[in-house]
Amino acid sequence: MRLTKLGHACIRIEKDGTTLVVDPGGLTGPGALDGADAVLITHEHFDHFDEAALRAALDSSPGLRVWTNSATAAKLEGLGGRVTTVGHGDAFEIDGIGVEVYGEWHAVIHPDIPRVGNVGFLVDGRVFHPGDAFTLPERPVDSLMVPISGPWQKAAEVVDYVRAVKPNRAFSVHDEVLSEIGKTVVNGLLGENGPGTGTAYERLSPGDTVEL
Repeated sequence: MRLTKLGHACIRIEKDGTTLVVDPGGLTGPGALDGADAVLITHEHFDHFDEAALRAALDSSPGLRVWTNSATAAKLEGLGGRVTTVGHGDAFEIDGIGVEVYGEWHAVIHPDIPRVGNVGFLVDGRVFHPGDAFTLPERPVDSLMVPISGPWQKAAEVVDYVRAVKPNRAFSVHDEVLSEIGKTVVNGLLGENGPGTGTAYERLSPGDTVEL
């Protein structure tokens, strides 16, 4: 399995000729959906979901399909069976690649800001992308995509989240809201000189690829 960071919260997963793209939002560069067979969207916020770009990709690729939560699916009306609504506890397959769904809600940004739904995706039993929440999957995972910065979190929570999930390794996502210096600070807390998470951690920049 090959994992590529595409920008901000977006990743591409390739296995046995099938390509899945998770959260190709408005902070992801062009071409994120090129060659994709399936798209998984955790929630409706613009940095995870770009409706215009997704509709354009669906128009140009008749075989492309989308799995997402109910609120995001409602924004994609008119696409029929190409959009599947999923929620916590669901499981499905995409060309033999298993996907499990965990979580229900976006983390609290502020009590005065209404929460939106958010689901996390565990792909092939190995890679977990939580979206914008510190959702605990209900089983061990090999690789955790860990959000390192956002208006709903603080650095100490990131450390504690990695400790709670206990993956074999963790990779950075949700980081375009930080300057380069800010990324270095947060990544330092998750690395060898931080308070300790018990997990190997690697910062990924757009275009970086790892073999899992």
